[in-house]
Amino acid sequence: MARFGLGLRSKVIVLSCFLFVLPWLGYEYVWEMEKYLRKGQEKTLVGTTRALATALHERPALFENASQFTDKVEKGRDLYAYSIDNAIRLDGELGDWQPYQELMWQYHGQYLSTPNPEHDNADLSFRHMVGKYGNYLYAVFAVRDDTVRYRPKNALGVSRNDHLKIAIKTPQGELTNYIVATREDGWVNAFELPSLQPYTQIQGYFRRTAQGYNIELRMPLNMLGNKLGFAISDWDDGPQQRHLMATSNVHDANRLGTVLLPSPEIKRIIKGMGHSGSRIWVVDKHHRVLAQSGTIQHADGVWASSLQENEQQGAWQRFEERFLHPLYYKILTRPPSDFLDTLHDVAALEGSHIANALKGKPASNWRLTPDNKAVILSAAYPIWGDDQVLGAVIAEETTNGVRTLRNKALEKLFNVILAVMFIGTITLFFFASRISSRIRRLRDSAEQAIDEQGRVRGTLTLSKDSDEIGDLSRSFANIVNRLGGYTHYLENMSSRLSHELRTPVAVVRSSLENLQMIATEPQQQKYLTRAQEGVNRLNKLITTMSEATRLEQSISTAKKEHYDLQQVVHGCMQGYQFAYPQAHFDINISDAAIPVEGSADFLAQLLDKLINNALEFAYEGSAIAVSLERQAQHAVLKVSNQGPALPADIGEHIFDSMVSVREQDKQQQPHLGLGLYVARLIADYHQAQIKAENLADGSGVVFSLTIKIIQD
Repeated sequence: MARFGLGLRSKVIVLSCFLFVLPWLGYEYVWEMEKYLRKGQEKTLVGTTRALATALHERPALFENASQFTDKVEKGRDLYAYSIDNAIRLDGELGDWQPYQELMWQYHGQYLSTPNPEHDNADLSFRHMVGKYGNYLYAVFAVRDDTVRYRPKNALGVSRNDHLKIAIKTPQGELTNYIVATREDGWVNAFELPSLQPYTQIQGYFRRTAQGYNIELRMPLNMLGNKLGFAISDWDDGPQQRHLMATSNVHDANRLGTVLLPSPEIKRIIKGMGHSGSRIWVVDKHHRVLAQSGTIQHADGVWASSLQENEQQGAWQRFEERFLHPLYYKILTRPPSDFLDTLHDVAALEGSHIANALKGKPASNWRLTPDNKAVILSAAYPIWGDDQVLGAVIAEETTNGVRTLRNKALEKLFNVILAVMFIGTITLFFFASRISSRIRRLRDSAEQAIDEQGRVRGTLTLSKDSDEIGDLSRSFANIVNRLGGYTHYLENMSSRLSHELRTPVAVVRSSLENLQMIATEPQQQKYLTRAQEGVNRLNKLITTMSEATRLEQSISTAKKEHYDLQQVVHGCMQGYQFAYPQAHFDINISDAAIPVEGSADFLAQLLDKLINNALEFAYEGSAIAVSLERQAQHAVLKVSNQGPALPADIGEHIFDSMVSVREQDKQQQPHLGLGLYVARLIADYHQAQIKAENLADGSGVVFSLTIKIIQD
């Protein structure tokens, strides 16, 4: 038994642990794979930047414009011409500038040429940016001015009114100034200083607004050098009539702000890399962007593009997409494409990896997007020229490709887990079903081998299986065989004893009878009488011992017949009233005939045993109640008496052989506990049910026999 329990439990535990360890190992493997993929992505991205930097090495002409100034780049003072997607319509409405609102720089009191702590931005401030499209530089000014002063119609000068001043350092290194002043809203041209001659190459539009006015300008790129500045001059009535707010000092060429135009040559070089799955930047040594290609939303790396190429939609993929993925993605997360990108169009790039690259050391950096939806990998590689760092190439990718690969791997892992769990469940189900069926067969065989009374009625078939259940079956068969032999010995012992004891008892009895005839002394007669009583008692015990055996043999050969139970019980009760005149019987017998199948003689013996039992246990002076009534398809015979209650733990064992609840010191007649055993044998012969119960009030015991009625 111990070997069986331990072996089976060990198998189940080992198999269960294997099923649990398998998905955990797969899950850990996928996460480790993602770490290595990220490292591989980082190495690949650094390789991409190195390849691009190699194409830009030793080409200082590409960085000539950017290298002409060495001062630190200052936002607002130094201008960056953003690449514009479409030509700007000069109408003063600023509608074409709407996509670039976030790129406009706000100029306020800090940019006044003469500092004024009491300056109010409502009096003068403006938003400004420059952009490049084709061969033109576009500029926009959204000016906030509480009093707009136009150029007088008859005035010869152009500077004593609100105007825009432009300072340009030409490619030849000369500083030129222009003024844009208008008499009314509409198309405007610039005036060249100091000649005040109209300069038609600078064109624009002036439009009055509720807060002030808007100016849009366009000028050819070929007139620009590397320095540019703008100033808004505001003329008001009062003691301090003129306010000048400028992007830089427009009167000093050395203090003029720089302007950087994206390099078309560099952009052509990196344009082909826009299809590599990366966003590419090229910056100069001042972190200013010289060229940019690609968008970060589509920069998933080479993994995502190769994965999309290999995707095929079959029946299984459609099933997986429809039914399994909604379940999987309660745990997994899909890589987002709508994350926030703050570097989509900037003039300068910052970061530790860029700083290292500009020092001559390749570097990479991981960062989260501001909305925490995506992780961006950025790698930077220096661009060398004449043993100096001219700039750096920066490539950026999201981890969406790696995350997609990870999700695909986890999807396949989950599919394998589901398959393993399904197959494992089916296997365990059949394994458990086979074990349970074998155990049930063993249980049924054991129950059939021993009847309800504990007698061995058959043998167990020896199993040839070599496992624990087979071992258990053979152990049970061995136990049942040994128990059967012992039970057979006990069953035959009473008949053998009764047979063997009858001869010596007869000899003793005859000897006592002869002694009684020749004994003359009263004292001798006394002892002989006591001896004779003992022999009679012993003879009665021998008769009782053989009674059950004879009854079993009679039952095995007796044929069943139909008889009226009511007549048998009624006749027996009349005989008991004559046989036990001192006893009181309370009889309630149905008048209707109750046909049953069996043996009337056997049933009379059963009733004898119940009446004798009730008389022996009944309190003195109490009545023995006997009732017979018909209930639907059955008849119920009850015999009850007032007396000691049955023990709580006796149960159905009161009908077993050699079981008695009589107290030994109060027994007047010899008893072996076979009376109720005989009653049960007769009840089984009639296929009836007999049971003993305490009365509801605990005052005595009732025996009831339920027997099936034969339908006419």
